[in-house]
Amino acid sequence: MSISTTAEPADPTSPAGPLRRMCWIFPDRESTRATAMWEDFFWDLYAEVAEESGMSWTRHAPDAVTVDGTVRGRPRVYVDGEFVTPQDTLFVTALYSLPYQSMDIFNQYELYAVLEQAGFYLPFPPQVSLVGNDKLATLLHLGDSPVPPIPTVRIGTGRDVGKHLYEVALANMTYPAIVKPAGWCGGGGINLARSREDIRGLASLAQGGDTTLVVQPYLGDGTIDYRVYVVDGEPYAVMKRSPLPGSPVANASRGGIMEFPPVPAELAAATAYFAQRLPIPFFCVDFLFDGERYWFSELEPDGVIAPDYDDPDRTLQRDITRARFAAYRDAHAKWLANGAAERARTTAAAAAGTESR
Repeated sequence: MSISTTAEPADPTSPAGPLRRMCWIFPDRESTRATAMWEDFFWDLYAEVAEESGMSWTRHAPDAVTVDGTVRGRPRVYVDGEFVTPQDTLFVTALYSLPYQSMDIFNQYELYAVLEQAGFYLPFPPQVSLVGNDKLATLLHLGDSPVPPIPTVRIGTGRDVGKHLYEVALANMTYPAIVKPAGWCGGGGINLARSREDIRGLASLAQGGDTTLVVQPYLGDGTIDYRVYVVDGEPYAVMKRSPLPGSPVANASRGGIMEFPPVPAELAAATAYFAQRLPIPFFCVDFLFDGERYWFSELEPDGVIAPDYDDPDRTLQRDITRARFAAYRDAHAKWLANGAAERARTTAAAAAGTESR
């Protein structure tokens, strides 16, 4: 067995130690064009804000993480060959499942489980990432939301999709309807279906990539999308996205217009429910507004903090990112303290048992 020459802390099991690294686990399959776009859109800013806060922000493919589990009870984790510990590093573990990342889904999810079992603090654990990735799983998990979830039918597409057996679940669907992948992001794959026949055609196309679909009633032209950024259980800010004329989608990737107004009172009031059900430092909740009422649409554990291009300094984007990272750091410190307290209780209980014998 080879001997590692990587420098390590003197006591990697010590409960003390400030958070120094935030490692985003993200499939390394972006095109050069997409990488350049996202770096300008938020990744470079994330790194800048982290550095200002005395931490590093780095992005890694799942295969960059190596785990040595040969010593019982003391797993050793390396990121790109560098030794990291639960005391100084946290991993951001959102599940990404765009078409070109599909081969990574299993490795992502299993790695998240390994990191959790190895004792690392994860701002959103594997189960949250899994529930948040599937749109119907999200709506079922949070089905008693004070803002009603949008009615949804989930369709699996496989070799028998041409038998149309899924249509038994469409009896209550109204048309036109929105048809979209159950687990993609960024507005990709969203289509308008005006009949069951349109759904049949879209399902047959989805069959080519084994893409699971959801079907939802279309709320009408001009439907507004509100993304509420929730930090430490509070509604920190909101991004309002309006679709271009003739488009059923408000995402920026589909030409939607972004604004950053005050958080609507109804959505601010609903935040307490989501914070209670999701006791994690940061997440986003997406709502749709049809002109009369709001609908709960999606949960985004790693929702994009978009820039306000009207502000060359990107003040709000920096503020939200700074608050997010501070919430991660505080939650990590609390997690360390709780772990130390639990170890102390276990040790005291063991000592008391020894004395009683």
